[in-house]
Amino acid sequence: MIITALISKTNFYTKTLSSLNFVKSERVNDRLGLVPFKWIIMHSFFKYFNPKLSVKKRILASELKEYRLEMMTAELNHLFAFIFMGIFILIKIYYGMYLFAIVMLAVNVLMNLYPSLLQQQNKRRIDRYLQLLNQRSFR
Repeated sequence: MIITALISKTNFYTKTLSSLNFVKSERVNDRLGLVPFKWIIMHSFFKYFNPKLSVKKRILASELKEYRLEMMTAELNHLFAFIFMGIFILIKIYYGMYLFAIVMLAVNVLMNLYPSLLQQQNKRRIDRYLQLLNQRSFR
């Protein structure tokens, strides 16, 4: 979160990181298991972790840009945490603690990589909807 706060005012953050997408195909997202992961997030205690992103009501079109910014911040926090933990995983592998590294990797993927991929998927959905709204307003 500190890294995200430090770079949030830079051009790199607004231009490059705001459109970051690892997996652009919805088919690949489905094969990775994002649909069940999304269901688990929405129907468990995890939905209370970031109250700014919980959907209690229908989101208005005027709120979408602010919601997308909050989503981007959460995505990058998870991504930086994934990278940070990756360093410790590599250290454990270097010292021969393979089982510990595998457990850390599994937890890291579930707690940081998958939420980041889910945020990217949701970000793409918001972008498509905003693009549709823009097209309708120019008619």
